[in-house]
Amino acid sequence: QLAESGGGSVQTGDSLKLSCTYSTNQYCLGWFREVPGQEREGIATISTTLILTYADSVKGRFTVSRAGAENTLYLQMDNLKPEDTATYYCAARSYVPCNTLSPAMFTSWGQGTQVTVSS
Repeated sequence: QLAESGGGSVQTGDSLKLSCTYSTNQYCLGWFREVPGQEREGIATISTTLILTYADSVKGRFTVSRAGAENTLYLQMDNLKPEDTATYYCAARSYVPCNTLSPAMFTSWGQGTQVTVSS
C-alpha cells in the first residue's frame, strides 16, 4: 500500500514537498501526475540503487529521494509553476527497469494528493 501526503495550494515560485509512505519496500518508486482530461505523466523515478530518472518538464526543479529505513518516498518541488497543477501519485514497481516514466510499468499506486499552483 502507498499513501501520499503533502499536497496543497501554493503560488508561483513556491516550494512544496510531497511524501509517500509504503508498506513494502520496492525496487522502483516513482511520482506521476495527472490533469483531468489528460494522460497520466511520469515525472520522476528512483530505484533502491539510486538510479534517478526525471521528465524534462521538472528536471532541475524537482528532486526525488527515498528513505528506506522510514519506508518513505519524497518529491521536493521547487520553483513551482501553474502548469505543475495536478493530482500527484506515487507508484511502485518490483523489478527492473527503473529508468522508465511509463505509468503502465508500475503496478501499485497511491490515492493521489492535489497540488495547485496559482499565478
